[in-house]
Amino acid sequence: MEQQRKKMTVPEIQAKAARGENLLMLTSYDYPLALLADRAGMDILLVGDSVGMTTLGYETTLPVTMDEMIHHAKAVRRGVQYALCIGDMPFMSYQTSIAEAVYNAGRFLKEAAMEAVKLEGGVEMAETVRALFNTGIPVMGHIGLTPQSINRLGGFKTQGRDAATAKQLLDDAAALEQAGAFAILLEAIPDRVAQLICERAGVPIIGIGAGPHCHGQLLIVHDLLGLFEKFTPRFAKRYANLSEVIGKAFADYKQEVEAGAFPGPEHCWTIKDDELAKLKAML
Repeated sequence: MEQQRKKMTVPEIQAKAARGENLLMLTSYDYPLALLADRAGMDILLVGDSVGMTTLGYETTLPVTMDEMIHHAKAVRRGVQYALCIGDMPFMSYQTSIAEAVYNAGRFLKEAAMEAVKLEGGVEMAETVRALFNTGIPVMGHIGLTPQSINRLGGFKTQGRDAATAKQLLDDAAALEQAGAFAILLEAIPDRVAQLICERAGVPIIGIGAGPHCHGQLLIVHDLLGLFEKFTPRFAKRYANLSEVIGKAFADYKQEVEAGAFPGPEHCWTIKDDELAKLKAML
């Protein structure tokens, strides 16, 4: 008999990592893919501000607003039954003040039924994380390559490749954990640096481009499905090429409509001959 699947909560996420079981995490931005990801057994769905690039057509994540994030978070939540849903705090929704951070994080929980939030930054964000924790809002930290800081970082570049910057990552992880973060996301850092962080951490560490030693892995769903063609990060693995499949479907549709082959009889409703005759007599 199939075991009843548990609803994933913050304690369940931490317990799974403690048991040595790898955590499964994907980004999600809409109802249909959230439904499929949840059905497939994902532990965590992140409504990422990457929606700006994958779905809204922005060049970076910086233009994404809270209202846009809430809109997508609501859609995702409607499709999820089991996964833990996390709302990604967009640029300038938490950096200006702790009070604004608490307010905007609260919007995710109140308006979109998210169960946690994620924010970027390490030591400098510890007090914000602590305030959210004290308010009852679970927080996932995010260090390494932080896309909201690309202007300071000089682009989407790997972080922690020398001893000094790697040490800062370890300090950042420790500060976030001490402030109450329930988990930490590491993006685009060397695998052995991630391993050191994992060995010292008391909370789950999830990697996206941080190697195999993390307690779980995250991928951008559009990278996984082959739906984002501008660039593919080195750490992304394409498990399908839906751009090709969808492109062929569009081309086939175009060809059939132009040739008059679609719609066919099987796609149409009919009216009885006598009713049609009555209609014509009315004209």
